[in-house]
Amino acid sequence: MEKKRGKQNKKSLLASCPIVNERRVEAIMKSVKDLAVKYYRETNKPLGITGEVAEWEAAKILGLKLCKARQDGYDAIRVNGRGPRRISIKGRRLLDTSKPGQRLGRIPLHYEWDSVLLVLLDEMFEPTSIYEAERSHIKRELLRPGFKARNERGVLSVSKFKSIAKLLWHRGRKSG
Repeated sequence: MEKKRGKQNKKSLLASCPIVNERRVEAIMKSVKDLAVKYYRETNKPLGITGEVAEWEAAKILGLKLCKARQDGYDAIRVNGRGPRRISIKGRRLLDTSKPGQRLGRIPLHYEWDSVLLVLLDEMFEPTSIYEAERSHIKRELLRPGFKARNERGVLSVSKFKSIAKLLWHRGRKSG
């Protein structure tokens, strides 16, 4: 059963978004990315930073306000002419050796969020593209009869997500 999604005002939503020193966090993020790449090269195991990197990069590129950690349902807020929007952010690092059919993390419908961003990262944890899918499109796809992973666990493949989403940003593409 899906929770009733109530409207929250801009002030209450932004209260869950702490202010950070962006220059310091950017420097830390660069160090963490470098360490994660070195760790992977040495061990052939991921360090587990993809989600945090994806959130940081999406916020930086799209001008989002990141929320505090463990916020149920959404990771960031976008404020525009339509009011505040709650955004869940998923990240995926795609390597040349990545198998086709990679999946996103779980997208729970029982939490409050308005859309989901997918941030695709290269082998150096640098963003290559950002896609956004609206809640209605994701809900329709997750509830469509078919695969157990999609229906019971709320999981979509990267290719399925891209097919129902809008490309917001791509590295090297001029905006405007």
